[in-house]
Order: sequence, then C-alpha cells, then structure tokens
Amino acid sequence: MAKRIDVFFDRNGFGLYAIDLQSTGEFLGYTGFTRPSFEAWFTPCVEIGWRLKKEVWGCGYATEAAGECLRHGFEGLGLEKIYSFTAALNTRSENVMKKIGMKSAGEFDHPSIRKGHPLCRHVLYVSNRVKYPAGRG
Repeated sequence: MAKRIDVFFDRNGFGLYAIDLQSTGEFLGYTGFTRPSFEAWFTPCVEIGWRLKKEVWGCGYATEAAGECLRHGFEGLGLEKIYSFTAALNTRSENVMKKIGMKSAGEFDHPSIRKGHPLCRHVLYVSNRVKYPAGRG
C-alpha cells in the first residue's frame, strides 16, 4: 500500500498522510486525498477520506486530522472542491464530514457494490473553496 501511495503522490502532488500519536509516535491510521476510480455524476473529483484503527475511534483524531487535511487541500494545494463519501450505515464517518464543515450533497449507490448489499447506499458530502472579495483573507 505504501508503494501505491508514493506513486499516487508522484502523479498527483497529494495523497494519503499518516496519522501518528504525537506523544508516542504510534501509527493510528491515515487521512488524505484520492481520486475515485468509478464513474458517477460527481466524478472525476478529489475525495478526502480517513481510516483509523478501531481502538481510537471517538477520540477526535479523525476530525482533527481530516479538518487540517481539508484546509491544506484548499490553502496549500489550491483545490476548488473536495468530496467525501461513505456507506450510509457509517454514521461515524458521516459525523466527521459534518464536523469539518462539509455539506450534504445527496446519496448514491456505489457502482462497485452489488445493489441490495447493505453497504451499497452511500452519503455524499462536499466542501467548496471559500472565495474572498479583493482585499480580504
């Protein structure tokens, strides 16, 4: 997986970033950007996502890391729009999307998951780069 992440960074200038616990250096998971490989009404796009080990769910690490990553996407990388999506059953990830300021953009059936499967239905969120009038921000 690390090799795929390196290749993606080389091609796109962004990718997935490790989340480590500062006090110990322990690897907790990752957050960052990808480009979905499936076709949908909102693709092609840049997606922000995260995956952390279960032992640290609910500790705020995903929200903190994803929020900083989202800011970096707009301020550091100059992205105009960033999407995030997850299975509708995954309310924990959906709550992270809400906490970092993303807005609901609807739902869709993931084309790579069999219709009728519990994980097929997905929620979609989006965040747009804030535009400031001249002389501000």
